[in-house]
Amino acid sequence: MKLDILAIGAHPDDVELGCGGTIAKEISLGKKVGILDLTRGELGTRGSAEIRDTEASNAAKILGVSIRENLGFADGFFSNDKKHQLAIIEIIRKYQPEIVLCNAIDDRHIDHSKGSKLVSDACFLSGLVKIETQLNGKMQPAWRPKQVYHYIQWKNIEPDFVVDITGFIDAKIEAVKAYSSQFYNPNSKEPSSPISSKNFIDSVTYRAQDLGRLVGTEFAEGFNSERYVAVKSLENLF
Repeated sequence: MKLDILAIGAHPDDVELGCGGTIAKEISLGKKVGILDLTRGELGTRGSAEIRDTEASNAAKILGVSIRENLGFADGFFSNDKKHQLAIIEIIRKYQPEIVLCNAIDDRHIDHSKGSKLVSDACFLSGLVKIETQLNGKMQPAWRPKQVYHYIQWKNIEPDFVVDITGFIDAKIEAVKAYSSQFYNPNSKEPSSPISSKNFIDSVTYRAQDLGRLVGTEFAEGFNSERYVAVKSLENLF
């Protein structure tokens, strides 16, 4: 299956938090979108890898993505090296996405910036014909996505561009809340964490509202680009 967009996150829930509204919108426009999780989030303060697996599956159904895979890298300890790059290259060549969305270029959690650079490097290397990979015993053709964009996570990084997600904020919030073990629950007996506060779950909406306010729409999600953002005409800007 060829994808239009592949969204990649270091942990299950990264994609939903960072670009869930954009994914829901692109799917509504007929795009084929998939999600790739690098780890199972086994080091998360709350829940477990098994719980996260179920939550990720539920979130994928809410967003309506075509596929969701998990590479099972070690949470907190994966590296930007040949082994990990090749694993991602195989997925990129398998689905041949035109666009890759990935972790924030700088963030509080060390896996986010590591994942950002790892995916970016793998996207470049995937286009080199002398790097050989196989799928089901068959050689994979080289493939390089046309664009790599980085969604915004914990830190309020200034975006290079934003996507209007008005009409899709409810799908984003529903997908985020599918990770019920992770986020705000006043009755939870598990340890608290920076993302288990009510302020954090509320911030998912108010950040989207603020970005929307700044560009004259109701809700938006921000992204950073690895190269200049171009438009075909001034009419494409609003």
